[in-house]
Amino acid sequence: MKKQNKSTRRSFVKRLAGSALLAGAAPQLAFGKPQKVELLPWNKDKFSANDKIRIAAIGAGIMGFENIRTALMVPGVELVAACDLYDGRLTRVKEVYGKEIFTTRDYREILDRADVDAIINSTTDHWHDHISIEAMQKGKAVYHEKPMVQHLEEGQAVIDAQKKTGKVLQVGAQWVSSIVYLKAKELYKKGAIGELVMGEAVYDRQSAIGAWQYSIPPDASEKTVDWTRFLGDAPKRPFDAVRFFRWRNYRDYGTGVAGDLFVHLFGGVHMITDSNGPNRIYCSGGLRYWKDGRDVPDVVLGIYDYPQTAMHPAFNLQMRVNFIDGSGGGTLIKIIGTEGTLEIRDDTLILKRSKMPQNPGYGGWDTFHTFSEAMQKEFAKWYSENYPEPRPEIPEPEEVVYQAPDGYYDRKDHWQYFLDAVRNGGSVYEDAEFGLRAAAPALATNKSYFEKKVINWDPDKMNLV
Repeated sequence: MKKQNKSTRRSFVKRLAGSALLAGAAPQLAFGKPQKVELLPWNKDKFSANDKIRIAAIGAGIMGFENIRTALMVPGVELVAACDLYDGRLTRVKEVYGKEIFTTRDYREILDRADVDAIINSTTDHWHDHISIEAMQKGKAVYHEKPMVQHLEEGQAVIDAQKKTGKVLQVGAQWVSSIVYLKAKELYKKGAIGELVMGEAVYDRQSAIGAWQYSIPPDASEKTVDWTRFLGDAPKRPFDAVRFFRWRNYRDYGTGVAGDLFVHLFGGVHMITDSNGPNRIYCSGGLRYWKDGRDVPDVVLGIYDYPQTAMHPAFNLQMRVNFIDGSGGGTLIKIIGTEGTLEIRDDTLILKRSKMPQNPGYGGWDTFHTFSEAMQKEFAKWYSENYPEPRPEIPEPEEVVYQAPDGYYDRKDHWQYFLDAVRNGGSVYEDAEFGLRAAAPALATNKSYFEKKVINWDPDKMNLV
């Protein structure tokens, strides 16, 4: 592949957080007027045959197919091979993308191919680290589905492999590439909500598919499924089609609610605030509805303490996933400051500006009315002398809504960043270190839940305390 001018997401984000923003330049806001968030200026050049990036999918399940579809939206990309442990998915790859696609059950055959520049690692969580490390060692770039690893102690090996091989690895949690989140980051850096105080994050669902009750094909058997290879380093057990096709429900292969969904929430919060993560983690929850044999909870609530850093003050974060949500589900990330809030729901960003009171309370629902009449007069005199210009009543928050263009798809931008880095020999924002810092507090949430204790984590050194 020929080298082109570097234009990576890392450099873009550095420009975004430039000196004017860090200096707290006053934001130019048009309150009450919806505004569209502008698309990023991607390079529209045509690519020659030498510039083409040839990709291969390892794991052709839900996310495998979605990642293939999205990658092929970007110019100059070709699918050459696919791997899956269920024969029906390999058949489907050929039906959708062409009979010439090479297919196999053995991912090592993919890594040995000279015509593969990058792989999509959309396997079960317990295979994530193994396959990505081997792929980078074989000279392949890696688009790595979240969470980056299944267990906390596996993360450093992926980071080390990326550094040693110099290959591009991007974790596939696409919110961090969204123009909506980039706008939220810009406003936060400009001081639009004052000093950070706390955050709230929600990812609720109310559907069988959303709760991982995936369809199981009638031909599922030991003949059509490579069960032994699927198990890998997980505990050995007889073939079980439910465990194979609904693997997210089991700790042996997945990471539950936290590993699947909290990672998105952590990634979004960390991207906006430039945080490395929390240092104190506590979880509560339970299995309340989906009692189908799964061994992970369907309601999870997390509380997180973030330490003060050069980029932000100490703050608190509360997080929730609920698979029995009566309202139909939805996502929310809310960043709360002393002068307002940033609220993201899907492709909409709402900035609300409001001021906290500066003077002590006086009047209204106050202890003032419990004083004696003489003391009320004395207090009123003292107050007027010390606060000669009392702040008026706090007005209703000023609000401005930022909306992504119709049809916007953040996963495409996420793939564009990755492929641009592969083509240009550059780097990405959501690399192995960012990936671990998003995954680790989610995995520590599981640890807190199952061990019923507070987990202490060093977000800078990325290890348990």
